[in-house]
Amino acid sequence: MNFINHIQNRYTTKKYDNSKKIESRKIEELQEILRLCPSSINSQPWEFVFIGDQEMKDKLAVFSKHNTAKVQDCDTLVVFRTVNNLAVFYKELKSRLPEYAMEFYKEYADTHSEKEVKIWMEKQVYIALGMLLSACASMQIDATPMEGIEPDPYDKILGNKNYTTVLAVAIGVRDTEDFNQLEKKPKSRKSLQEVVRVF
Repeated sequence: MNFINHIQNRYTTKKYDNSKKIESRKIEELQEILRLCPSSINSQPWEFVFIGDQEMKDKLAVFSKHNTAKVQDCDTLVVFRTVNNLAVFYKELKSRLPEYAMEFYKEYADTHSEKEVKIWMEKQVYIALGMLLSACASMQIDATPMEGIEPDPYDKILGNKNYTTVLAVAIGVRDTEDFNQLEKKPKSRKSLQEVVRVF
């Protein structure tokens, strides 16, 4: 199956079968895929937390709004976090980026507010989200991207104050009764002509 077929077949899973597990090899591959994600000036302003421990998932599920069952029942919850401590991040950047990239970052940071810099970093996290969802589709792993979580309680549970939670992705194996499966609810997208313009 080629990539376009995998994307045509993916959907956002609404219900997981908690008795089925993803191979550890595939989890390790997803971790490496996220490590290799592109980011502006190779800034990599992120931390990805993989949670397979049921007790930890249960703690986070309480702060996951309408996504509680997905967090509890998925095989692994992947939490996407971005830089919270700019001072610590600046030192880390300086230790690994070439001078031209540091100049870009310094100029951007000097001419934008802390809030704007953090928004720029969050945008990098969404690049990684796209990579993970695409990888899951190609590996036939079911996935659910979720902004419907409470970042502050997540941060307290996960620790590492240098980063803050942006979103999470539940991954696992769909329940056979999941109402959102394509055979029960066909994919709905605008036509190509509505979303793509060619010159």
